Amino acid sequence: MKRRNLIKGLALLPVVGNVLSSEGAELAAGQAGEAETTLNSFLAETNIYRSMGVEPIINCRGSYTIIGGSIKLPKVKEALEAASNNFVQLDELAEAVGKRLAELTKTEWGMVSSGCAAGVKHITAACVTGGSPERLIRIPDLTGFEKTEVIIPKYSRQHYDHAVRNIGVKIVTVATAAELEKAINSKTAMIYLTSGTPGAASDTGQPLSLEVIASIAKPKNIPILIDAAAESLTIPPVHLKRGADVVAYSGGKTIRGPQSAGLMLGNKNILLAAWQASAPHHGPGRDNKLDRDEIVGMVAAVENWLVRDHEGEWKRWLGWLDVISKKVSTISGMSTRIVEPTNLNNKYPVLHIIWNPEKYPVTGYEIAEEVGRSKPRIALGNRDEADGTTSIQITPGHMQSGEEKIVADRLYEVLSRKRSPKPEMAAPLANLSGRWDVEVQYALSTSQHSFVIEQDGNWIQGTHKGDMDTKNMAGTIDGDEVKIRSTIPIVGNIIIYLFSGKVKGDIISGDIHMGEYLTAKFTAKRNTTKLPRQKVMIPGGQPLAT
Repeated sequence: MKRRNLIKGLALLPVVGNVLSSEGAELAAGQAGEAETTLNSFLAETNIYRSMGVEPIINCRGSYTIIGGSIKLPKVKEALEAASNNFVQLDELAEAVGKRLAELTKTEWGMVSSGCAAGVKHITAACVTGGSPERLIRIPDLTGFEKTEVIIPKYSRQHYDHAVRNIGVKIVTVATAAELEKAINSKTAMIYLTSGTPGAASDTGQPLSLEVIASIAKPKNIPILIDAAAESLTIPPVHLKRGADVVAYSGGKTIRGPQSAGLMLGNKNILLAAWQASAPHHGPGRDNKLDRDEIVGMVAAVENWLVRDHEGEWKRWLGWLDVISKKVSTISGMSTRIVEPTNLNNKYPVLHIIWNPEKYPVTGYEIAEEVGRSKPRIALGNRDEADGTTSIQITPGHMQSGEEKIVADRLYEVLSRKRSPKPEMAAPLANLSGRWDVEVQYALSTSQHSFVIEQDGNWIQGTHKGDMDTKNMAGTIDGDEVKIRSTIPIVGNIIIYLFSGKVKGDIISGDIHMGEYLTAKFTAKRNTTKLPRQKVMIPGGQPLAT
């Protein structure tokens, strides 16, 4: 069998429940007939994660990598299993997959990468090297390279552009079309930008939209890569029609393919060079290895996307949200609304459950923490509004049948519970005003930080000097309990330090929570060094000698 026919044969894999029932209760293309989750089945001790001491989560947040992305559809699982039974030459597979994805998505070429970020990295390498292996194996040392710069609009600078920077390029940030025109030069390898929600700066009609960027870049032959990781797939991809050369999607989000796969679509020559820059080939992309079954599974997910009943899915999600809404709406003081976005990014209906925290003394954050840290664990969104209300949000796109009942019952139990007003903070047992030397113990090193604290009763503020930056901080002292928050933004990234400890004498010690960067320990000691008193002499004019 020819490779082309072999890949096409994936379409012949059985699809479960591909006809919607008259009541619309079941989904097309691989979702109908799935076993319904019950509270007992969800809490079963035989769960593979629980057997390893890890408590599973009901996902009411959406396709977040930190909790596993999405649930692969049955057709994708079948393709993964089928592909794992044979060996294959990966370059031959990549060629067949490129053609098949081009046919499916009505694009020039397709490529499967080890996640969306890895695909962005490989495409950057392709644009820097032009497909030359002599250049490729020298990355990230770009000495002597012709193309060493990547332009990123200011609105697209964020933590995902690490994938671009990993190649060793110089990042040039622009904010206007005029700045873009001026920034393009012989060293420009690529322009990278991100898509977003309606009104985002890359959208049609904005001053530095994709169309505006393309009108400037195309005459100069500068390729454009747009990162649409969490978007729904459009056929053909709308961003290619708007002027991008390549569009990058996450395989394990809306498309529900393998979480470790990415989908790159567009210019064939760029994607061929990007494949050369990726595993299994040696060079800077070797660390982004992708298995043969994941490649095939990604193709199956795209095939499945074309036959999924997206309207039926949406109705099913709305039905689940209605079950939850009706249950919690019977609680006094609770109101609900469903928001149905029309944009492509994270396109799922969202249920908002809203209340006044002055009348029901708990915040959305506290509810999300409560249900996220106890059984059955549920991951929720939360938000405090400017009008004083607070809320939690349920996103159903990656829930499973039956979980809506578990969530409804759990939220009813938690939100109908009688709660007493929060007690006032205890009088502070120490005055923390002054300078503090802070030792931070990371997993593999110790760093010296410092605090400068001003205290006003229970409230503290000041500055936190970290390893590289100094930023403002704020917090409280409740009796002997000290909580401090410091936020350090670094080129599109945000590092949040949450210090939680106890004060005893001139020492504060405890833990630091750093979100996705895990945790650390700290010990702060009051700096009692007295600086020498010095009079300051002001000269009468400019210096007479250097």
